Amino acid sequence: MGRGFKEPYGDFCRIHFCYKAMETYETDQSTLSWVNNFMTGVRTNFSEMDDKVSVFAQIEADGGPVILMNKFTVAPSDVDQLLKAWAEDAAFMKQQPGFISTQLHRGISGSCLFMNYAVWETVSDFKQAFNQPEFQAHLKNYPPSAVASPHLFTKVAVPRICVA
Repeated sequence: MGRGFKEPYGDFCRIHFCYKAMETYETDQSTLSWVNNFMTGVRTNFSEMDDKVSVFAQIEADGGPVILMNKFTVAPSDVDQLLKAWAEDAAFMKQQPGFISTQLHRGISGSCLFMNYAVWETVSDFKQAFNQPEFQAHLKNYPPSAVASPHLFTKVAVPRICVA
């Protein structure tokens, strides 16, 4: 069973692309449900952070802890709406099993680029929380100008520099 999108796909993923992904992505019902929930609830545009491995492929992985990094861009006039929507999402996620922590960052000097860093015990915990209908309902609160780019990471150990 394949774990990624069939080629060729570009590095940007909009809603219509996600529908195509559902048709061509070979996976289990749980992941298809996740993709469908994402597309149903999403009001924001979506862009893959990695053109080789999609977030949809990543949620098939096992293991943890895992870090969700989600880059948001938004029009200056929509910053307050983005912050309000993100705060609602964060409050919900903090109540979910496996959630460890989150932090939102904003580029300096008037930047409208935001980066969310959220730590989860496992990929499965993140996937389960994302599939909750209450969370899906929150996605509609993001402003139309928002573009989200989520990706899952793990820490990397580099000898004498950092630990995993």
